[in-house]
Amino acid sequence: MPNDVLVTWIGRTDLRAASGDQEAGPGPIAQAVQSGRYQLVHLISDFSPGDSKAFTKWIASQGETKVCLHTVKLSSPINFGEIYERVVEILETIGKPTTQLTFHLSPGTPTMASVWILLAKTTYPARLIQSSPQNGVEEADIPFDISAEFIPQLLLRSDERLSALAMGSAAEDAVFESIIHRSAVMKRVIEQARRIAIRSIPVLIEGESGTGKELMARAIHHASPRKDKPFIIVNCGAISPELVESEFFGHKKGSFTGAVAERKGHFELAHGGTIFLDEIGELPKPVQVKLLRTLQEGEVTPVGSSEAKKVDVRLVVATNRTLMHEVASGNFREDLFYRLAVAIIKLPPLRERAGDLSLLIDALLKQVNEASAPIGLKPKKISVAAKNLLLNHAWPGNIRELLNTLQRATVWSDDETIGQESIREAILEAPKTHASPDDILNRPLDSAVPLENLIASVARHYLQRALEQTRGNKTQAATLLGFRNYQTLTNWMEKYDVER
Repeated sequence: MPNDVLVTWIGRTDLRAASGDQEAGPGPIAQAVQSGRYQLVHLISDFSPGDSKAFTKWIASQGETKVCLHTVKLSSPINFGEIYERVVEILETIGKPTTQLTFHLSPGTPTMASVWILLAKTTYPARLIQSSPQNGVEEADIPFDISAEFIPQLLLRSDERLSALAMGSAAEDAVFESIIHRSAVMKRVIEQARRIAIRSIPVLIEGESGTGKELMARAIHHASPRKDKPFIIVNCGAISPELVESEFFGHKKGSFTGAVAERKGHFELAHGGTIFLDEIGELPKPVQVKLLRTLQEGEVTPVGSSEAKKVDVRLVVATNRTLMHEVASGNFREDLFYRLAVAIIKLPPLRERAGDLSLLIDALLKQVNEASAPIGLKPKKISVAAKNLLLNHAWPGNIRELLNTLQRATVWSDDETIGQESIREAILEAPKTHASPDDILNRPLDSAVPLENLIASVARHYLQRALEQTRGNKTQAATLLGFRNYQTLTNWMEKYDVER
């Protein structure tokens, strides 16, 4: 009496066999069913419902086997993570049988076969079979060393995706639509960036670490006439001062010790496209002079060469400092600053993006889930209480800190729903420092505290910011500050002498 359970995708050859195509032969699934070994067959199909049901009816007529159909929708038959998720979902509904479980490798795509191998060697121990018109049905013996090599490579690819997320790397095809927001301040920033993008003028992006400066730079590039040309990223703070000039402008063979071959610099490689200089404030003064000349003349001179090369490059630079302050302190050349600051975009920190945090939590958790899917981790949800903890955190590290926190919580949480405790453990609290004279909440009480003056200064600060952010719209400013209507806002403005 057969008692094995067979699980397999429906392949195109199987559909052709069911339609009577002589060249297809009986098809891989029919060959397996006709062996008489299986009590139950689970078919997985991403074909149309009509084709899938017709095949199920046909395959049931090929033997005494009971057949169950599971229809799924795939964006691509070679999307490893998506195929893995759908198969695991189906195997969980089936439950682990008390008898032998068998996966059929032949139907479907090579990616589908790879998923069967992974599952059979890890979570769902199973027998693997394959079939062909020449050899019929035979057991597929996958050597241990092949499986041992395949699985770590899969894990590595997933880890690389998670690492890229943690570093805040923007997607290569990032556009303005991929910048998650609904706050008025970000709408204004993106509106400015769209206007800038179509021009070839230099752009200076200022913002705290983790606010998404690279994402904004890529979006500007992809909205520009240069979108089909190179986009070169250079982290100015990560280059040795001795090599900055060579990295930027290239060098001739033998121009210095270690220059064993001629090399093109970043500016030459970006010809026709955009070069993004991150952490521009880290550039040494001598290189600032040469960068200024490149902007003025539109040419570069490689180290060790006297011949200049023309380059056509759109420059986008970023810094987590206020570059004007760096000019005032003598750390950055004033003439270069004014060359770069033709268009300035100031990315607000997360704490000033009212209404964006909840959207970002949902979107970033989805990214983490997608990156974890290939290694079999189930998609995580977040409880309301846990989300409230995130909403009430200050996020000094901005979006990057939020992403890393969600990633830690996903890894540490054993449940499908991330709870408060996992979030508390995942949030890294900054060490408390001694109160400064400007620290409103921690002033010593050994002398009189000017409470009325402190309250007035806080009120003026937020009233002015809300009016600036809404460009003087009282109704919107009242909403940002939690007032019931604009008349309450007007009363506060009069009380604290704040002009519109």
